[in-house]
Amino acid sequence: PVGALAEATPAHILVDALFGTGLTRPLDAAVQADLARLAAGAAHRIAVDLPSGVATDDGAMLGRVPAFHQTITLGALKPAHLLQPSAAHCGLVLVGAIGVEAASPIRLIGKPRLARPLPGDHKYTRGLVAIVGGAMPGAGRLAAAAAAHAGAGYVMLAGEGGGRLPDAVVVRGGDALPAMLGDARLGALLIGPGLGRDARDALDGALAIEAPLVLDGDALRLVTPEVLAKRRASTILTPHEGEFQALFGALPGSKIDRALAAARNSGAVVIYKGVDTVIATPGGEAAVSGGASPWLSTAGTGDVLAGIVTAMAVRGLDPFAAARAGVWLHGEAARRAGPAFVADDLAQHLPGAIGSTL
Repeated sequence: PVGALAEATPAHILVDALFGTGLTRPLDAAVQADLARLAAGAAHRIAVDLPSGVATDDGAMLGRVPAFHQTITLGALKPAHLLQPSAAHCGLVLVGAIGVEAASPIRLIGKPRLARPLPGDHKYTRGLVAIVGGAMPGAGRLAAAAAAHAGAGYVMLAGEGGGRLPDAVVVRGGDALPAMLGDARLGALLIGPGLGRDARDALDGALAIEAPLVLDGDALRLVTPEVLAKRRASTILTPHEGEFQALFGALPGSKIDRALAAARNSGAVVIYKGVDTVIATPGGEAAVSGGASPWLSTAGTGDVLAGIVTAMAVRGLDPFAAARAGVWLHGEAARRAGPAFVADDLAQHLPGAIGSTL
């Protein structure tokens, strides 16, 4: 039977098929109140396409939206299934085929397929990584440990090591940086973890190298998109929200739109971090994380991610693939570490995460 929404009584299961996709305006107050009332009385809540009250293209909440246990979307995932805050209200998302191929430049970040070392490999063929830290040595240490455990053949850290480091990591003073940057065997460079904001000379030297370059932390506050766009070798940026805005300003659109614009402006692959991490390329490709562990919201985990991404770059992966592999391995290491871990714990779980991709 068909009846008025206002006259509906709560049931054990609620199926919300009021609006689905395409909504760009808030729900009427009466509709919003009825939906909230019915959702509060349901033991299991299912949304069709999207929970009513969610903006399809950017995941914004257009009012008060109940949390659903499942969302059954038709044809393909929409941005709101992946981006916060809406993703947290979708629950388990299932895609129902409707016989239409949905082409999209946006993909989910999936498990990479990594290659094993070859029998004839040695530390330099597996990749020499240099990491430039600075004022906060713990950050550089975390990045160096992550790069070593993620499979780089040789890791050098310029700056103070501090604390525990794998014995295989070579720590050199900051005065060794010019020699490190000039080493013809250098496969990839990471600059930024714990760098400090008075390290202009080190950053200028890093920007001039012909090897893949990963910028993290304060390095992102010392550079401009115009300078980055002049680099000839590949560049990967790893900003969180504050660093992103410091480097690119307040760009319009969804998080995916902003990441794509930043990548175009800088000529770099951008890893726009968060629980809904977005990776974007200058050529218009984008990939979105399916939801990172909330336990990653602790100090130092971004330094670990930067180290992993650098290790993926030194493998010879193209920058988009290196970024995707790094983000996936970071999330998988967090899953294996379990609840209430600290950033130091993650590197120990990288070998297992990598083993699952071989």
